[in-house]
Amino acid sequence: MSPNFRPVAVVATSLTPVHESFEGPEAALVMTCVNELLETTGLRREEIGFTIAGSCDYLGGTPFSFVMNLEGVGAWPPVYESHLEMDGAWALFEAWLRLQCGDVDTALVVGSGRASAGRTREVFALQTDPYTMAPLGADPVSLAGLQARALLDSGKATEADFAASAARALPGTSAAALLKADYWCDPLRAHDIAAPGDGAAALILVAGDRVRELPGTPVWITGMDHRIESHHLGLRDLTASPSTELAAKGAGAHDGPIDVAELMVVHSPEETILRAALGLDETTSVNPSGGPLAGNPVMATGLARVVEVARRIAAGEARRGLAHASSGPCLQQNLVAVLEGDR
Repeated sequence: MSPNFRPVAVVATSLTPVHESFEGPEAALVMTCVNELLETTGLRREEIGFTIAGSCDYLGGTPFSFVMNLEGVGAWPPVYESHLEMDGAWALFEAWLRLQCGDVDTALVVGSGRASAGRTREVFALQTDPYTMAPLGADPVSLAGLQARALLDSGKATEADFAASAARALPGTSAAALLKADYWCDPLRAHDIAAPGDGAAALILVAGDRVRELPGTPVWITGMDHRIESHHLGLRDLTASPSTELAAKGAGAHDGPIDVAELMVVHSPEETILRAALGLDETTSVNPSGGPLAGNPVMATGLARVVEVARRIAAGEARRGLAHASSGPCLQQNLVAVLEGDR
C-alpha cells in the first residue's frame, strides 16, 4: 500500500445464507447483517460515520427500492448514506476512498439482492451495448457460452477444466460425473452456471487508530483497484482479462505471496481466465468457500468474496489474500482487493 494511503481495516463481517427465494423484503436481509455487525463490534448506529450499499433496483422492479433497504440499516438518527447500482464490492471501494478523506473513521458497507424477484437473464442483458447487443437479447449466460467456446477453440482450456472448477464448488461430486451431464447452454452445463439467489453481505471498515479501540482481529486492506473493458464484445479477446491484470497490478497483488484467493467465478470457464490474469499457481487456495458456484447472492456476490478472505485471515488460516469481483458480461469490469493480517 502506498504510504500516502490512510490504513483501513475490516473489523467485522456478516453473510446471510443464500436463499433460492427469500420470502421477506430485502431490507430484512440487510437488517440481519447490520444487527450482527453492531453486536460484534459494540458500535452504535450513530457511531457509523458513512453508510453505503450496492444493489439493483431493476431486479425488484421497484424504482428507488434501495431507499426502502435503509430500513434495514436504521435511518434514525439520520445517516450519512450513499448507494451504487453495482455489486457491494464497488460500494466497498467507494467506502475505502471515502475514509481516505480523514473526516470519518468508520463505514458500513452492504451488498444485497433478491434475484428471485426478477429474471436475471433478462435484466442483465440490458448491460450490453444498447444499439447492437441489447436488441438481440444477448443475456449473460449465452455470452458466457460464447466465451467458453472461445476458450475451447483457442486451446487454453478444456471442458474437463470447466468441470474441475465446478466440482471444487460442489462437494460430493467429481469432474468425471459432471462431464456426463447434458448441455444447458453449449458448451456449458447447468453446474457451470452459478444459480442466482437472494442474500446479503456486509462489513464494517475502520480507519487509523480507531481500529485498536474495537474487539476482534483487524484485516487490513492494503490495496484496491478496478478497471473496465469495452462493452463491445467484438473488440475484446474473450479468452483473456487485461482489466483484471491491471487491477491486480494497481492493488499491489504481486507485492507478496497470495495464500488465499476468492474469485467471482459465476461461470466455471471464468476461473481459467482469472487464474491466468492474476498469475495464481497451485500454492494459492482458490475459492475455498466454493465461490459463487456454491452460492450466488446477486449484488452481494463480489462483496462476499471480500468477506470470505477477511474471515480466513482473521482466523489465522492465511496471512495475505486476494478478493476479486466482476460486473458486466464476460468479465467486462473487474475489481481486485488485497487483504493482509494484523501488523
